[in-house]
Amino acid sequence: MNDRYDTDPLATNWRHPAVAPVRSVEAVPGLVVEELRTDFCGAVIRTEVGTVSLEDRFGKVRVFPLGGGFLLEGEPVTLIRARTTPQGRARTASGSLAVADTRARVARASRIFVEGRHDAELVEKVWGADLRIEGVVVEYLGGIDDLAALIAEFNPGPGRRVGVLVDHLVPGSKETRIAEHVARGPFGANVLVVGHPYVDVWQAVKPARLGLEQWPAIPRSIEWKRGICQALGWPGESQTDIAHAWQRILSRVDTFADLEPALLGRVEQLIDFVTE
Repeated sequence: MNDRYDTDPLATNWRHPAVAPVRSVEAVPGLVVEELRTDFCGAVIRTEVGTVSLEDRFGKVRVFPLGGGFLLEGEPVTLIRARTTPQGRARTASGSLAVADTRARVARASRIFVEGRHDAELVEKVWGADLRIEGVVVEYLGGIDDLAALIAEFNPGPGRRVGVLVDHLVPGSKETRIAEHVARGPFGANVLVVGHPYVDVWQAVKPARLGLEQWPAIPRSIEWKRGICQALGWPGESQTDIAHAWQRILSRVDTFADLEPALLGRVEQLIDFVTE
């Protein structure tokens, strides 16, 4: 006969009940965690001595002490600084899970068009690994004034789609009128034109990455890129100066966390469109 009173509670370590140990996890870039005290949820963008910086989906960044007080997929964890060579779930610069030992896919018939060389270089730096896995080629146009004619020449169709990324896609702009004209045209079902609100793709890089609170406001009477160089004290008279300025900006971009959400969402949208 079992006696539920036959055990002595004082015979065990009743003052210190057993608690499951909390797992330690390396704070690798892209790891999404929740900070318990503030309920702030975001992806790791960097770690420094004793701290970790998290960025939420709206682009807000907060810094927390490394250690306990985090949830990873609902599990309490202790964040520790990542080793020089992160182990576990490696990610691409776009935040996607990296696919190891995989060759680039043969290029699809579909394409992504961007306005200029700088746009193409930025997309390549952040999304290049993903695009090679998907077999998507990015081409720059040198402007979109003749976009309708360029699309007609490409002759889109099912399985041969075109995604277009343009600058300054805001109500009333020239770019918006061009996008609306293309959408109403004969290839509209297989063409998607999206864009960001910035005058130039330079502004899609977060100003904090350059030590700025915000990008300088440039009068319309001044060519924007040259005006930016002048405002920042950089040489900007020649095309070589402009190219050097862009490389200086691009060098501050390592991952998607260095870019504004207004650009991130549009590029992901185009990749989905041309790979459906």
